[in-house]
Amino acid sequence: MVKKIYHGSLKIIEKPLYGYGKSYNDYGLGFYCTDILEMAMEWAVYKEQNGYANCYEIDCDGLKILDLNDSEYCILHWLTILLENREFDIPSALALEAKEYLFSNFRVNYEDYDVIVGYRADDSYFSFAQDFLNGTISYRQLNNAMRLGNLGQQFVLKSKTAFEKIKFVGSELAENREWYARKMLRDQTARREYFSEERSKRLPGDLYITHILDEEMKADDSRLR
Repeated sequence: MVKKIYHGSLKIIEKPLYGYGKSYNDYGLGFYCTDILEMAMEWAVYKEQNGYANCYEIDCDGLKILDLNDSEYCILHWLTILLENREFDIPSALALEAKEYLFSNFRVNYEDYDVIVGYRADDSYFSFAQDFLNGTISYRQLNNAMRLGNLGQQFVLKSKTAFEKIKFVGSELAENREWYARKMLRDQTARREYFSEERSKRLPGDLYITHILDEEMKADDSRLR
């Protein structure tokens, strides 16, 4: 299966290079893309700089793809990968205990895969995850928060094999005066919906990180699906 993907950047990238980039991104070192052109346009720009949405085709046949949206995974698998790669503020003993528990019970060998598909932890998603670790929001609220604002999924090339299967097919200019405003609006919408709808809406039976720890819940627990 050939899939079309996009990468937002300040420059045109005809040949993505394996082994380059930032190791502290959401899923570690890799080439971060999306299958939505508009999302790549937003990711490409800064307040004072235009960018480019680079378009590629990738032959997915034979690739090992870790799709964190599959039913065998839950949001805690994604959060554990994030904890391994991003710098989290761990201000409390509860958050530290939660981090250690997730590492012991929800870790995924994601480096064994050619491609990872999953949420993008921009500023909004990152703050939602921190609130969950600190016991401010429930597991249900975290799951709901990840869909606010349609902040998007990432398609991340991880292996040399994946890089060898990607083909550049063109690029499109993203003007900052249009796309930076759209990016800010999307993030602001997610935050507004979060604070107005989710952060204050506790329901009977909600699971918090303290419940997960106290009951030693594992990945196959039906309450985490």
